[in-house]
Amino acid sequence: MEEQVPNITNGAAGDPRSTTSTVLEAGAAATQDFSPIKSICAHLNAFHVYASDPSRCVEANHYCTHLNEGSSPCTSSTPHPSPTSSSLSSRSACYTNHPIPTDVRQCLIYDTPDKGARLIGIEYMVTPRIFATLPAEERRLWHSHVFEVKSGMLIMPQPKLVPRAVWEKAETKEMEQVVGLYGKTYHLWQVDRGDVVPMGAPELMMSFTGEEQLMEKADLVRGRDEKFGTELEHKREIRQGIAEPEIEAGERS
Repeated sequence: MEEQVPNITNGAAGDPRSTTSTVLEAGAAATQDFSPIKSICAHLNAFHVYASDPSRCVEANHYCTHLNEGSSPCTSSTPHPSPTSSSLSSRSACYTNHPIPTDVRQCLIYDTPDKGARLIGIEYMVTPRIFATLPAEERRLWHSHVFEVKSGMLIMPQPKLVPRAVWEKAETKEMEQVVGLYGKTYHLWQVDRGDVVPMGAPELMMSFTGEEQLMEKADLVRGRDEKFGTELEHKREIRQGIAEPEIEAGERS
């Protein structure tokens, strides 16, 4: 009889994984090309709210890819034919102060950051210049990230071997970009109600938009912070200097 490997998924239906599956998985990782997911460059964590029932929310671990880049005030329309060290230094300083916005991002959303996590949804993020081109009805499906960022609820979990001060500087730079983005999110697997497989139609999701929601879900946020070794109020404090963009008309939050 084939040996069974303990089921490491979080409540998904089905039998435990077998040794054969584990071996095949290892072989595929060594021989196949996984370029799309190798482009993932950021892990963001927050909570998503059901548009159909704002009393329900679920933890969302985003693993995001930057599809392209937008314009930057540091990019000259007529490049210098032979840049000097001083011009390169100035350009470098400019990019530090004005990071290039990414016009389109795409994120895979999992219920946990652990091996065996369930893929529960997807999110697309766009800059205001892209959002402004969308039809009014389409805009209603998108949400802003302003409150998530400014409140400290959206985090970029810190790797174990990176010093806190170093990581918080990198995280803050990331938040300076995310704060102005609009997101469109659908969840296919309603893990919060105990579904063991994806059931029903995809659910449109939104973000937290006010302090009242944070208070109502304080236990969930506190549990998340303890798990990642972070603190909501500290994040809120160090992000006070992040400019709060005007939210375009038409989006839900």
